[in-house]
Amino acid sequence: MASHFRSYIWDPVLIVCQIVLMQCIYYSFLGLWLAGVDSLVQSGRSLDQIFSYELLGFATVQGRLSMMAFILNSLTCALGLWFFIRRGKQCLDFTVTVHFFHMIGCWIYNAHLPAALSWWLVNVACMALMAVIGEYLCMRTELRAIPVNTGPKSNL
Repeated sequence: MASHFRSYIWDPVLIVCQIVLMQCIYYSFLGLWLAGVDSLVQSGRSLDQIFSYELLGFATVQGRLSMMAFILNSLTCALGLWFFIRRGKQCLDFTVTVHFFHMIGCWIYNAHLPAALSWWLVNVACMALMAVIGEYLCMRTELRAIPVNTGPKSNL
């Protein structure tokens, strides 16, 4: 039986575990970035910073700093894609899935779909950053040279 290069078996349990892991990475690092931003401006922490779309805006300092936290979070989530997903082809899929579940969470939290243009712009920009950087890191790892023969050569 011939082996196939990078053959994969459909494993729904692995996929669901990776989705849950990426959601955990997304919200835990977003919480850390927002806590860091809150310590800079001495403001209180709340779930509104994560789920309320009205706080993300260009008009206030808190809104701009929250946007910065979301953008920094997309960079750390790209590292999560690199460490745990490891496939360039799957980076866009997992990125869209993470942001889709975040949109569902915001929808449930606010009782309606986010209506602010700034929320949509920030999330689309974060999706693009997370997908592109994650795919770049994964592809860089995938395209690394594979050593063919590292043992000592013998004269035959």
